[in-house]
Amino acid sequence: MLICNRMWRSIPLIVIFAACAFSQAPQDPFTVFGGDGARADLDAIVSRMAEADVIFLGELHDDSVGHQIEYEIFRRLVEKYNGGRKVVLSMEMFERDVQIVLDEYLGGMITESHFLLSSRAWGNYKTDYRPLVELAKERSIPVVAANAPRRYVNMVSRNGRQVLDRLSPRAKEWLPPLPYRPASEAYAAKFRALMGESRESKMGLGNILDSQALWDATMAHSIARVLENEKNPLVVHLNGGFHTESRLGTVEQLLGYRPQARIVVVTIRSENDFRTFDPQRHKGIGDFVILTDAAAPRSQR
Repeated sequence: MLICNRMWRSIPLIVIFAACAFSQAPQDPFTVFGGDGARADLDAIVSRMAEADVIFLGELHDDSVGHQIEYEIFRRLVEKYNGGRKVVLSMEMFERDVQIVLDEYLGGMITESHFLLSSRAWGNYKTDYRPLVELAKERSIPVVAANAPRRYVNMVSRNGRQVLDRLSPRAKEWLPPLPYRPASEAYAAKFRALMGESRESKMGLGNILDSQALWDATMAHSIARVLENEKNPLVVHLNGGFHTESRLGTVEQLLGYRPQARIVVVTIRSENDFRTFDPQRHKGIGDFVILTDAAAPRSQR
């Protein structure tokens, strides 16, 4: 596996990860742990999903290694479970009002260029998320545009959650049922700590926290609809790690809609010392914690 250690700095990561085959050799640019710090591997994550409904993959959006790990987990889940279960890919990276565009692309009705123009795809879509969508397309796996339209999130941050009541019935279809649940006390405390002395915090965090909760509630409701409408589903949901760390945020919102949902949280973080699990920083932030090499090239958004 020494070749992998030398290769990853100069060759596209998708090629390297395929060559290394995620055998979790000492030279790989990531380490997998259980939530308690015990060493684990990607196969353990895949096996855990035999008794779960939803897996949250909480990423850093510029973590190129993390994105390849997400693809590999998704690929393995598809190979192991698709057919016997209804595998569904759900993504923060697409907003609900572009679901029709996403469906048209997956169904082969429009070209990829028109899909990208009309779906407001993120700047790093081609390098980081396209492999998952293309695998879903190839295997006829549904992809859910799970997030709230950003314009409505911005409305709440500027004018408060009550402004959503003024939207048309059609617009409200792109949101969770109103009023959506506010952030929990634990999530709110974590959010305030993150914001610190930022410009936004000095303006007051109430509306901003409500806009964050709208993101979480919309993604959770999107997943809940899949769990309600599909038989024996397995939902793979991608989101920024903050939304689901320590089973807060989107996880809490989902349990509000579907209290019996069986959930696995994977939190992916970049660390300089990615071989070491620090209990003070990493314990309990996921059922599995994957630390990636912070020295790896970052994705360009």
